[in-house]
Amino acid sequence: MTTTPEHMRDHWWWRPGWSAGRRFYTWHLTFDGQPDVHRFAEQYRTALTPVGGLDLIPDRWLHLTMQGIGFVDEVSEQDVKSVVGAATHRLAAVPTFDLTLRAPVVDPEAILVPVEPAAPVKEVRDAIRAAIGDVFPEVPENADKFTPHLSIGYSNSTGPTAPFTAALDAVDRTSASARITHAELIVINRDHQMYEWEPYVSVPLG
Repeated sequence: MTTTPEHMRDHWWWRPGWSAGRRFYTWHLTFDGQPDVHRFAEQYRTALTPVGGLDLIPDRWLHLTMQGIGFVDEVSEQDVKSVVGAATHRLAAVPTFDLTLRAPVVDPEAILVPVEPAAPVKEVRDAIRAAIGDVFPEVPENADKFTPHLSIGYSNSTGPTAPFTAALDAVDRTSASARITHAELIVINRDHQMYEWEPYVSVPLG
């Protein structure tokens, strides 16, 4: 997220395993009841709307992707409940913390917002990965290739990045703060060119 690409591409191609109607268990940090995050997101949605080419994310679907478990039709609910039990124990040892959202950057498939500090987010993810490892012989997804961020919108077409960069540069730069007190296990889908979900369980941090 440090070098601006020259071209956008469509984010909504079907990744391996995904199809319309399929659901996936995953952990996120979500931002309900975080008005400063919502203010920040709206500021940039307003700036980006005239550019087009993006599916801008409404407040209810703002999230920080953490760690997947697996597709609903491939993972037993008993195993999911076991992961939740292990995560509840492990996350109780992780303190609550504050995040700061910085100025968005352009990615080939999205407008991304870096968050700081990264260390406590990674600590939450590490605890969740350890909880999954308590139940499954292998933990999915890469342990290292993780950069905490929130997305403002997803690219739905191809084209140059310059108009998006110009729109972001025209915004008066502000930051936003969020208080992270829990991690959410959700059941997510991508049927409507948006990551939408049903909550499964909210697990508090210590």
